[in-house]
Amino acid sequence: MAESNFVDYVKIYCRSGKGGRGSTHMRREKYIPNGGPDGGDGGRGGNVILRGNRNYWTLLHLKFERHVFAGHGESGSKNKSSGRDGEDRVIEVPCGTVVYDAETGEYLCDVTDHGQEVILLKGGRGGQGNWHFRTSTRQAPRFAQPGEPMQEKTVIMELKLLADVGLVGFPNAGKSTLLASVSAAKPKIADYAFTTLEPNLGIVSYRDNKSFVMADIPGIIEGASQGRGLGLRFLRHIERNSLLLFMVPADSDDIRKEYEILLNELRTFNPDMLDKQRILAITKSDMLDDELIAEIIPTLPESIPYVFISSITGLGIQQLKDIIWEELNKESNQIETIVHRPKDVTYLRQELKDQGEDMDFEYEYESDDDDDDFEYEYEDELDD
Repeated sequence: MAESNFVDYVKIYCRSGKGGRGSTHMRREKYIPNGGPDGGDGGRGGNVILRGNRNYWTLLHLKFERHVFAGHGESGSKNKSSGRDGEDRVIEVPCGTVVYDAETGEYLCDVTDHGQEVILLKGGRGGQGNWHFRTSTRQAPRFAQPGEPMQEKTVIMELKLLADVGLVGFPNAGKSTLLASVSAAKPKIADYAFTTLEPNLGIVSYRDNKSFVMADIPGIIEGASQGRGLGLRFLRHIERNSLLLFMVPADSDDIRKEYEILLNELRTFNPDMLDKQRILAITKSDMLDDELIAEIIPTLPESIPYVFISSITGLGIQQLKDIIWEELNKESNQIETIVHRPKDVTYLRQELKDQGEDMDFEYEYESDDDDDDFEYEYEDELDD
């Protein structure tokens, strides 16, 4: 995976800006005795903002940008002048990005729509100048508020592909071949296991200029939810698929058993995935005759639509599209908000290591002059 441009997992350090301190300036002008306080407010610190962008398909642009800093707010000044606000830092992410706290595994936010903005870290508020603290009994306050401190956090960003149909099956079940035959996608196809090492997306044309998005998920094996094979890394992409197309080859020893193994892996990874609509496709059916098909049908799982297909000859492909379109447009299959579970810290460290994201960041902290609320630099010079 090191040579791949498909990056769906990054760990970065983010820091918002600190607020500027308020000014303690006293107004001094010729012919204006006892001018009084006129210190302005400090500027707001910059926010760290996530913004969904449909033009990005992976997190590759963040792979080598591990530190994201927003600007600090400037201090207030005389004549009730407020300091400049710190510059916000906007991070463009592909739609379907989920953010977790790298230390605790806590779910933080989710970006699913183009143009959607989420404030990941809020900048500190600027401090009020001494002008706000004047009263009838305290007409010359020589103190002001310091700005609020910055926020910092190390986060993990995961991309979960947005697709209508997700292909679920063992290695060499014919997933990539199906995607290549029904769309313009060109996934790698070979006669050995784990040919597909990264998810592939394809747009499938349907009748009357309609279409839907199909995702080829790398092969799942038994025990994938515990980290075996490649399944653990890519099972999360299936969470966002509206419909699951299970693919089992016609030459399998037991089609029902393979289907149940796949279903159990999804159940172990996230039980909510069992609520999705499911379709069963028996692939490589060009090797079957009518008699063999009639014998197989009684052994198939109940209460799930099935179709015999062959991506090479085109057998059953149009029927499969019809079934998919019908299931996608059912009321019961409308996409609902995904409930993201916090990551288990026990597995999080191993997952970070597997993704090559387990390095510790070295931070260079800036000295903060606002630590002591009572030490201020007064401006005693006269303004001509």
